[in-house]
Amino acid sequence: QVQFVESGGGLVQPGGSLRLSCAASRSIFSIGAMGWYRQGPGKQRELVATLTSGGSTIYADSVKGRFTISRDSAKNTVYLQMNRLKPEDTAVYYCNTYATQISWGQGTQVTVSS
Repeated sequence: QVQFVESGGGLVQPGGSLRLSCAASRSIFSIGAMGWYRQGPGKQRELVATLTSGGSTIYADSVKGRFTISRDSAKNTVYLQMNRLKPEDTAVYYCNTYATQISWGQGTQVTVSS
């Protein structure tokens, strides 16, 4: 019953940056791989970034080169650095395990607009 709390979203202009945080209720290493997901207006939830327990990263083509997933294991926290944001990045962003998601948090809203 691990829980996640997302924060750091907001309104930003195209080309801007945001850093999202995901606080986990227990050790990330004990959970395994983590991921950031997003759900835009009228769209399905999609996986945008993955971080394995070994530190490997994988990104969706739509965000590759612009987003970076990282962790601070001492704080049980996963981050998503988002640079050169585009309007199509507008979505609610969630963190969760890469596999076997039991429940979802509230997410954090990211709005990219002029």
